Amino acid sequence: MNALSAESTALYQEALATFRHLLDEAAAAGDPEPTAMTLATLRDDGLSARIVLLKGVDERGFRFFTNYESDKGVQLVAHPRAALVFHWKTLRSGVQVRVEGAIAKLSAEESDAYFASRPRGSQIGAWASKQSQPLRDRDEFEARLAEFEQRFAGGPVPRPPHWGGFVLAPQRIEFWHGADFRLHERVLYRRDAQGWTKWLLYP
Repeated sequence: MNALSAESTALYQEALATFRHLLDEAAAAGDPEPTAMTLATLRDDGLSARIVLLKGVDERGFRFFTNYESDKGVQLVAHPRAALVFHWKTLRSGVQVRVEGAIAKLSAEESDAYFASRPRGSQIGAWASKQSQPLRDRDEFEARLAEFEQRFAGGPVPRPPHWGGFVLAPQRIEFWHGADFRLHERVLYRRDAQGWTKWLLYP
């Protein structure tokens, strides 16, 4: 590894360490859902966004799980790029973290391991919910829940083949720190063909 690539890698590790520190700080500050993040995806006819929960971050990127047949799952497979936004109001004067990058599916083994850690009710729900599809009424959903409760009664609930994880490999990570008079502090880590660089941005 040459000096430039070592420096680039160190910058990426610095960005990940900063994120983990802020996430821990937000949890300690009493944020009710510190892992909540807005996930923005591409549709064929535009953009879509919703809030999901972060389920881990490492050198590969930011992990989350969903129904692959849901709107977001279909969009992520068709257009494997996305953006994330964390917003911790309880932290200092407000902190945002913006992440953009490429999307890939996690391995079946990783998805199996996480699915096995979920509460049984959530496991049953993953089978019963045709996520994002029209639902005639709540009774229809309750009937599907009962159907899968009966199917898996007395045993473990396997992961549905249509459910699993994604990882976003970041190409941009921006830390936004709120300040009076909207004189915010913004720090951008950006990856290009030469590696990672670090910039201050005007507020």
